Amino acid sequence: MARSMVILASVITAALLQPAMAQTLYKSTLPDGRIVYGDKPAPDAVKVEESKLDTSSKGIGVTTPREPGALRELEKSRGKREAADARLQAAEEALRQAEAARAAGKEPLEGERIGTAGGASRLNDAYYARQNKLNEDVQKAQRNVDQLRQGQ
Repeated sequence: MARSMVILASVITAALLQPAMAQTLYKSTLPDGRIVYGDKPAPDAVKVEESKLDTSSKGIGVTTPREPGALRELEKSRGKREAADARLQAAEEALRQAEAARAAGKEPLEGERIGTAGGASRLNDAYYARQNKLNEDVQKAQRNVDQLRQGQ
């Protein structure tokens, strides 16, 4: 029983200490120019670079001087894409609202009919002006959506 406890303690200690040891990473450049990373150098590599990884409490993090600038550029381009997506969504919503207003505005409002001599009525110029305005609003919203989609 005591012997199995000693073996178990040894195995646990070895498992816990293993990540703390420095690990080696090999960057192998192949004859065709491809780069392969691994824990062993590639056998057919024309160039091999060896580096020790820092596995301290900071974690694994090998950064080059170029990476912070590249990260800022990626964040900047993501911000631009998200802003463009937000503008497109707002334009699409405006188009939906303009189309809904046009559909709801088909029926004549009070004062948009004129009585005729025969006792019937017909639509007057105010109705047609309002319909033209609703159609223009839809067309303007559609052009805005189209422009934003072309810009992406």
